[in-house]
Amino acid sequence: MLFSALSIAAPTSPCAEGEAVCDLTWDVTGNRRLAEWSDVLIGVPLAIIGLVLLGLVARWLLHRLVDRVARRAERGVLPERVENAVAARRKQRAATMAGLLKSIITFVIVAIVGTMVLSELGVDIAPIIASAGIIGIALGFGAQSLVKDFLAGIFIFIEDQYGVGDVVDVGEANGTVEVVTLRMTRLRDINGTVWYVPNGEIVRVGNKSQNWSRAVVDVSVGYGEDLARVQRVLREVATDLWQDDEYNHVIIEEPEVTGVEMLAPDSVTIRVMVKTAPLEQWAVARALRQRIKARFDHEGIEIPFAQRVVWHREDRRHSSDQGPAPAVATDEG
Repeated sequence: MLFSALSIAAPTSPCAEGEAVCDLTWDVTGNRRLAEWSDVLIGVPLAIIGLVLLGLVARWLLHRLVDRVARRAERGVLPERVENAVAARRKQRAATMAGLLKSIITFVIVAIVGTMVLSELGVDIAPIIASAGIIGIALGFGAQSLVKDFLAGIFIFIEDQYGVGDVVDVGEANGTVEVVTLRMTRLRDINGTVWYVPNGEIVRVGNKSQNWSRAVVDVSVGYGEDLARVQRVLREVATDLWQDDEYNHVIIEEPEVTGVEMLAPDSVTIRVMVKTAPLEQWAVARALRQRIKARFDHEGIEIPFAQRVVWHREDRRHSSDQGPAPAVATDEG
C-alpha cells in the first residue's frame, strides 16, 4: 500500500518522448514549467546555432576546396620561358572561376540552412518549398532566354572556354574578349566595333589564344628554284628567329618547315609553322616574313609574281579577201 501511494504521488514528466533538453531540465530542476519551456528557450536556439555553425564550416571547407582547384588551374603547361607571358591572364581566369563557384556555394548553403532554421522555429516550410517551385517554373517559362544565358555563362566559367583578353571566334562576332558575365560576353573586333553576345546564343567558340598559338607562314617560290635549298634557308631563318633574344621568350618550340604545301599555276608554296605563346602568333609571323624577304633577296631566291598571256587584236578593217585581222600574243609578267 505504501509503495502504491508513493507511485501515485510521484510527479510525472511533462516531456514528450525524444525531447532530450526537456528531460534533462526536468531531471535537474524538477520544475514542470521550466521543463516545458526549455525546448523553446534552450533547444531551439541551440539547434539554430548548430545549423549556422554547420553551414559556416561547410562553406569554409568548400571555399578552401575551390581555392585549391583555382591554384591548380593557375599552374601552366607551357615552358618556363614563356610562362610569364600568360600567367597573369591564367590567374585572372582562375580567380573569376573561383569567385563564381564560391558565390554558388554560398547561395546554396544559405538557402539550405535558412530553410532548416525556419523549420526549427516551427514554420511550415512545405508552402515555401512549393512556392519556390512555382516561381522556378514561372521563371523557366517566362524567361527562358535569360535562364539559358545564365546557364551557358556558368559553363563558360567552369569549363574555362575563354576569358578576358582572349581572342575568340563565336560565329558572327570575332575579336578580343573585354568582359565576361553570366549573361553576356563583350567583344571588340579589329575595327574597334564592340559586340555584345548573349551567352545562350553562342553555339561554338574558337579560342585563338588558349595555352598556345601557332604562326603559319606560307612562302611562294618560283618553279625554277631548288626546293631543298629553299627549305634549308627557311629553316635557318626560322631557327635564327627562335634563338633571337627578342623572340625566344614567346616561341615555345623549334620552328618546323613542313615542305611543299601547294603547287600553284605561278609558284610553289612552302609552309613554315612556329608554335608561340598566346596572342603572339601575329607578331612572330610578321617578323618571320620580313626576315624571309631579306634572306631571299640576299640568296637570290625568286618570289614570283603572277604571269599571264595577253592577246592583242588590231582594230582595223580588212577587206573580205584579206580575212580577219591577225592576233598577236605577248607574254606579260
